[in-house]
Amino acid sequence: MVIQRTISPVDGSVYVERNQADAPVVEATLERAVVAQRKWREVSIDERARFCSRMVDAIIARRDELAEELTWQMGRPIAVAGGEMGGFEARARAMIALAEEALAPLRLADRSGFTRYITREPLGVSFIVAPWNFPFMTAVNAIVPAIMAGNTVILKHSAQTPLCAERLQQAFDEAGLPSGVFQYLHLSHEATEALIRDSRIDHVSFTGSVAGGAMVERNAAGRFIATGLELGGKDPAYIRADVDIDAAIEGVMDGVFFNSGQSCCAIERLYVHRDIFDAFVERVVAWVKHLRLGNPTDPETTLGPLVRPAAADFVRGQIEDAVKAGARAWIDPGNYPLSTPGSAYLAPQLLTDVDHSMRVMTEESFGPVVGIMPVVDDDQAIELMNDSEFGLTAAVFTRDMAVGEAIARRLEAGTVFTNRCDYLDPELAWTGIKCSGHGCSLSRLGYETLTRPKSFHLKHA
Repeated sequence: MVIQRTISPVDGSVYVERNQADAPVVEATLERAVVAQRKWREVSIDERARFCSRMVDAIIARRDELAEELTWQMGRPIAVAGGEMGGFEARARAMIALAEEALAPLRLADRSGFTRYITREPLGVSFIVAPWNFPFMTAVNAIVPAIMAGNTVILKHSAQTPLCAERLQQAFDEAGLPSGVFQYLHLSHEATEALIRDSRIDHVSFTGSVAGGAMVERNAAGRFIATGLELGGKDPAYIRADVDIDAAIEGVMDGVFFNSGQSCCAIERLYVHRDIFDAFVERVVAWVKHLRLGNPTDPETTLGPLVRPAAADFVRGQIEDAVKAGARAWIDPGNYPLSTPGSAYLAPQLLTDVDHSMRVMTEESFGPVVGIMPVVDDDQAIELMNDSEFGLTAAVFTRDMAVGEAIARRLEAGTVFTNRCDYLDPELAWTGIKCSGHGCSLSRLGYETLTRPKSFHLKHA
């Protein structure tokens, strides 16, 4: 057996050890999923909803315990870790509520002598590969809709957050879900790739890096199965001259620094109209200085560590390269004793005098840093916002809603916000373009990726 260890970013200790699944365990899991799906597809949507709702109830009943585990596994401050379960619940219940309408047969107009309609058939076995940064909320985006659509699920969670998979299994077991409908596996990278290649896998949902998405596509190639890939972003926000500066800062800075910036839809680039640029920077520096970097188990901590020291050192490298190239760093790392090279703890940082020749403005950072550039008008802001290989979300802060919506139409992103950011509404499609991936989760449209259409053309005798 190969041992999988979870190193806590809180203190560098081994928090969880698990055996990775070997070939016989994987085979047995696949067989159970295939057999279970043949029966599960015949279960009514109402009954599926009852199982899923009871699962959500079980998760919420353990909210405080799960929040503490989350803090130790990936470092989110305990003061806000419980919000993950709130988001989990909102997304799960929304997708349960949408299922009946989304999965209803499409009835066509009557034609003499014929009955015609289109059903939405489940795909089969869905393999879901979930990340560590929002381990319950990202997983539920795929798990609940897949099960509600009549598929069975095999979950492979990040090695950083293995307990999340186990807690989901416990919750489904408490809900009485039939055996084999939901299962999890702790897997190596090699075993993950092999499972994607297995002919019994009918759908793959992956959330993670661009390199990870390319891995999924390589291993699914030639099998013609459905894949959904959410691969991150370098999300921009534009602050127009007409805003209430303090209100805009409060909204956009949460989008930059929540979860220490470790969100695929975190704001990593800021474009501010030159007329308010100096005032904006002055106030945003003051805002950031109120963040408290510290041990995330302390309720007073507002900024926790990154998931591992290598992730923090990557962001440090981006910042150092930008400063060498002429950027100005506004926050003194020396004021944050925990933030030292080789540590998972990283001081927040704001950079000005940046441009798109710098890595910090083009590479995904996934950390507590943002570059801020002045722009002369809306057109320049749009050009710079679209100058990226990513396209997950974008945000515009303005008092003029007509102008904000007009700008939104020109932005290359899967979701565009005005006067908010870094938020997922489960009734809206969650999707990205360019290197942010392809496919769609959540909303009514998300069910289309988890089913296939089947047409019925019945001539009356």
